Amino acid sequence: MKRKLRSGMSASLLAVAACVALHSPHSLAARDAQTILKETCQGCHTPEADNALSRISHQRKTPEGWLMSIARMQTMHGLQISDDDRRTLVKYLADTQGLAPSETDGVRYALERRLNTVEHFDDQTSQMCGRCHSGARVALQRRPAQEWERLVNFHLGQWPSLEYQALARDRDWFDMARKEMVPLLAKRYPLDNPAWKKWQSVAPKADVLVGDWSFSGHLPGKGELAGVMSVTADGSDTFKVSVKGQYADGSPFNGDGSAILYTGYEWRGNVTIDGVTMRQVFAAQGNAMQGRMFEAEHDERGLDFVAAKQGSQRLLAVQPGYVKAGSETEVTLIGSGLTGKPIFGKGVEVLEVVSQSPEQIKVRLKAAANAQPGLRAVSVGTLKGPSLSVYSKIAEVKVVPEFSVARIGEGGGSTPKVQGRFDAEAWGKGADGKPYRIGVFPAQWKVEAFDDRAKEDEDVKFAGTMQADTGVFTPGDAGPNPARKMSTNNAGNLKVIAAVDDAGKSLTGEGHMIVTVQRWNNPPIP
Repeated sequence: MKRKLRSGMSASLLAVAACVALHSPHSLAARDAQTILKETCQGCHTPEADNALSRISHQRKTPEGWLMSIARMQTMHGLQISDDDRRTLVKYLADTQGLAPSETDGVRYALERRLNTVEHFDDQTSQMCGRCHSGARVALQRRPAQEWERLVNFHLGQWPSLEYQALARDRDWFDMARKEMVPLLAKRYPLDNPAWKKWQSVAPKADVLVGDWSFSGHLPGKGELAGVMSVTADGSDTFKVSVKGQYADGSPFNGDGSAILYTGYEWRGNVTIDGVTMRQVFAAQGNAMQGRMFEAEHDERGLDFVAAKQGSQRLLAVQPGYVKAGSETEVTLIGSGLTGKPIFGKGVEVLEVVSQSPEQIKVRLKAAANAQPGLRAVSVGTLKGPSLSVYSKIAEVKVVPEFSVARIGEGGGSTPKVQGRFDAEAWGKGADGKPYRIGVFPAQWKVEAFDDRAKEDEDVKFAGTMQADTGVFTPGDAGPNPARKMSTNNAGNLKVIAAVDDAGKSLTGEGHMIVTVQRWNNPPIP
């Protein structure tokens, strides 16, 4: 086994290269996976019964998880492997030792780069594992007890200061990790799971994804969009992708690219939209796709994505998803196989069907002045889907995300800035007095000092700039700032304030944003 690390190849560069490889189709020149395992991996991983290899054969992971394992072999053990071989190996391992769709439920936010997600694990898992990386990274792999114990040993061997860090030095961390966490993880995330075996037997062929897909999306700072994504086969599990859509304001959302399917449902794509490369991380099952698209260089700039294959019947979205009692508005229904009369519930009348196709129905609505506030089930023929919110007044405004992290960058360095991007959600109270979400509203945005210390340090002046109309915050430059006290950097602690107008009354909501230093370590799974 070749054991020399590529000259000048840093861990961060390897992570970037690995991420690109994950979203790229295979080269026909690559060696087959079994040859790679035998000639490249078997030098360290010893053969076992049934063509198994030590360590490797006793784990199951997502494509990103296997990618991180190979990158770790490169950075820590000097493995030399070509990009083509790495792609082939990740594909093989994800397909044969991956996770079933049910095993990724609830933690896909990590794969989709939703980095402002606030996780909710039990205290022990949060403190023992989640203080250094996301809990999702643990939840997105499967091992038997022996392999979980080896992972514990690896952690302490690789980071010997671990026991002296916060939430470790106050307890017998190593003993707890071996005696309490290993059994817990082995039970919660076992290697052998009927769900995986069942998925392997029922996973559809990739060619079922070929065709046109009607999609709906939402990009914070920009708004809703819809269109059609056309998928054509370019190999057994690889595709060419063409996207044609537009935002609600009429601006285009068009581009082309390629995609690859792992594990029978894990869709990973690279699509250049109007000159900007975007990653696609979707779960594709049957006639449905759902996930997130985000810029390759700025994963915080991303949009929620949901799609239905044309020819199927599904109602995806109502854009916009709200109407005020006593007013008229135009809404668009997005989906596939939309036939029949659209119905929006009690107190909401369809004045006119402006246009209708199997993918989009545009209608003009009127909500009665006495319409009860709350959610209405929307249907088209036999199809039911998203709700329409009827409101008479806004009771509360929420900033989403409620807590977020932005990062300084550039300033002569190579690390880009990480923006803060926010939506203003309006909430109402139903006839029963219970709160309900109305939808995302236009807002005026600003930032303020979060506390007295932030005010004293003039964080609002130095940490960055909020775009008043969009809710997009751009942090300041990295590096020392001579204009600040003690020439410190442009970090800050800020309130994010959204003001929404409701019939001349301004309602505000607050969020919390930490503007901090560059993100030096950026693995595929945070």
